[in-house]
Amino acid sequence: MCLQLIVNGVNKSSIDSNMDPVYGCRMTHTPAPQAGPLVTGSEIARLAGVTRAAVSNWRRRYDDFPTPRGGGANSPLFDLTEVRAWLDKQRKGQEVSVEVQLWQALRGVYGDDMLGGLVHVARLLTEGEAPQELPADIARLVRNLAESDGAAEVVSILAERFTESVRRTGSDQVTSSRVIRAVSHFAGEVAPDATLFDPACGIGSLLLAIGPQQSPRRCGQESDARSATFAQLRADLTGHVGAGIVRGDSLRDDQWADLKADLVVCDPPVGESDWGREDLLLDPRWEFGTPSRAEGELAWLQHAYAHTAPGGRVLMVLPASVAYRKAGRRIRAELVRRGVLTQITALPSGTAASHALPVHLWHLRRPLTPRDAVTSVRMVDLAAGDPEGSLEPAPEQMADVSLIDLLDDAVDLTPGRHVGDSHRDYAAEYQTLRRQLTEQARHLAELLPALAAGEGPSSLDGPTVSVADLARAGLVEYGDPEPVSISDQLDTDYLQGFLRSGANTRRSTSTSGTFRLDGKGARIPQMDITEQRRYGAAFRALQEFEELARSVAELSRDAAILAREGLGNGALAPEG
Repeated sequence: MCLQLIVNGVNKSSIDSNMDPVYGCRMTHTPAPQAGPLVTGSEIARLAGVTRAAVSNWRRRYDDFPTPRGGGANSPLFDLTEVRAWLDKQRKGQEVSVEVQLWQALRGVYGDDMLGGLVHVARLLTEGEAPQELPADIARLVRNLAESDGAAEVVSILAERFTESVRRTGSDQVTSSRVIRAVSHFAGEVAPDATLFDPACGIGSLLLAIGPQQSPRRCGQESDARSATFAQLRADLTGHVGAGIVRGDSLRDDQWADLKADLVVCDPPVGESDWGREDLLLDPRWEFGTPSRAEGELAWLQHAYAHTAPGGRVLMVLPASVAYRKAGRRIRAELVRRGVLTQITALPSGTAASHALPVHLWHLRRPLTPRDAVTSVRMVDLAAGDPEGSLEPAPEQMADVSLIDLLDDAVDLTPGRHVGDSHRDYAAEYQTLRRQLTEQARHLAELLPALAAGEGPSSLDGPTVSVADLARAGLVEYGDPEPVSISDQLDTDYLQGFLRSGANTRRSTSTSGTFRLDGKGARIPQMDITEQRRYGAAFRALQEFEELARSVAELSRDAAILAREGLGNGALAPEG
């Protein structure tokens, strides 16, 4: 074994590369190289200082871009060493890219009005002429980037950078990439001749991401004029032929009143009480009930459903609270009763990038005929999952719940509640509770101390001493919540037992019935230590008895609730 040590002060650069760095001897075995860390496309983008859209563009344009080493088709993973080598070879990330220069220039000129800047850039890319408001140096950067990457890539890069900047501010102004991924996943295959509709499309991210690029007819509406204009220009530049996006408040001024779509997708505004209820009380869209001011999300849900063709679907992203808020109970009940609600998916926390709270994806379908309505609702609970992970639920993450089981007093449609109940082993859980209750009840009787008739009168009617005097004598210390003995002359169980006696309890109870232990003013009988310990043992047994009695009471309540639920839902049955 080589024991030569490297001495402090040796020039490390002079050490043979084949020498062991600790023992200083020549190594005879080289360990096999291990696989390097894997990174996502988003991490590559951060490493190079570009957007994810730029990384996707590199993968398409460069044949020598590193191949994925893991992950899935929608979220590939790349070897970090290979990525760094490729970036060095291409000189990506070594200098400020044109797209970064463009974004920085736009931010410097437009500030908080970045959407206005994006509209001007999109007009330049669409019409070839720069708007007067667009500075010449920015127009030059746009043309240079479009010449190398294409106009569609430029507008996609800017849209992604805008989405990322808005996300960092905690705003829900635009739909996050994770929400788009989830809606796209659950939308599945979209027919080339389908009609898609998004009544609150923002800058068009969700509407343009669903289905094949060119074939479906896409219709959108957006109340913000700049967002609507940019969404339309973006659709034109990215080859979404036939997309039509108009400006207007969808609830108050529906510009697509006669539209019946095959798929309606929407990530609507949330928490807005001024959605127009007073002006829309008799609107025919409220097929399932007029939403209250606090339930604007259910107004959007019914608006979307009103625009579905027979057999058409709705996929709407809603806050988790919509599933259980009391104000929306009647509308939820009607959605369930009529068989149009087919599924609710609790998406992983962090899917909505502006906050970490879970959001739900509501799935509605307009029946072709009355007999086509569903008889159960699928509940999918992915809330505990990775927002970048798989969206395919495992068997234990979903449950098909019959309509009658959902139509209780609360009509709580939270997936986690129903998925947990569906996979609950009532029989095993009931047997466990029953066994624990039997054992604790038997032990409870054993804990109750045997007590004989006392000689009377009250122990506190004889010689007593105050706790305050004991403390001054150094025998007692005021603990939390009760005084404790710090002397061999005084038994703690004896002390605390008499502190809870009737006389001391009455002294510590106010006229309003509030109990607060008066540790200093309380008094205890004077007894020798042997007698103290006899009483202390009895008080200690009573304390343990009371604690176990509370546990038995809790177990009894849990067992009764479980038995009643199990008998009611068929999971349990009487023996014999």
